[in-house]
Amino acid sequence: MPRSACVFGASGGIGRALCEALAAGGCARIHAGSRSGAVPQASAFQGFSFDLEDEASIAAAAAMMRAAPPEWVIVATGVLTLADGSGPERSYKRLDPGIMAQVFARNTIGPALIAKHMLSLMPRGAPFTFAALSARVGSISDNRLGGWHSYRASKAALNMLLRNFALEMARTHPDSVIVGLHPGTVDSALSAPFQSGLAEGQLTKPATAAANLVGVLARLTPAQSGRVFDFRGDEVPA
Repeated sequence: MPRSACVFGASGGIGRALCEALAAGGCARIHAGSRSGAVPQASAFQGFSFDLEDEASIAAAAAMMRAAPPEWVIVATGVLTLADGSGPERSYKRLDPGIMAQVFARNTIGPALIAKHMLSLMPRGAPFTFAALSARVGSISDNRLGGWHSYRASKAALNMLLRNFALEMARTHPDSVIVGLHPGTVDSALSAPFQSGLAEGQLTKPATAAANLVGVLARLTPAQSGRVFDFRGDEVPA
């Protein structure tokens, strides 16, 4: 377990559960970021505010941690259904450039900007982990159903960026681990509109999902950097 960590998206279902799982595991300092800056009431948490679509706010958050960078950074942000109710497209005929831009801004560009500013803080010669929530549906080789075009594409693009970051950081930071994480289907606001057809036992509580993901991160090594892993620790195909 890390001595310090940072969770971007700490107010969401998985993000809050990740903060609590880290604290329960003994992490002494947890930077918990959200749009409001609100955090759980415990001494381990230090709140900060950021806007995923405002690079200046991400840069300011990173600057706050420059003197003592966290050992783990977890990006627990993402969107499946937009605030106006626009959900995943089931057909190419439903594609809308404005909706696609919003999905990519939240699922791909925002996490990439967090990586831009947080990875630059990491000292050479010291181990650290950077993880972002991805999804199995971002796998190209595992795509057998199609549909959900913007969401799938945004997660596939995120996975490629994480691979790129891992290769680049390995040249200067050989002890780094940079990965994507598939948490499974979690009982959260993101999955709420799509839970009715799930098989028994397929839906996971946020606390369980967070404990699973923290356990996976604790076992990963630099040799596994650049890949995507599910909540069991199995690699998700590219």
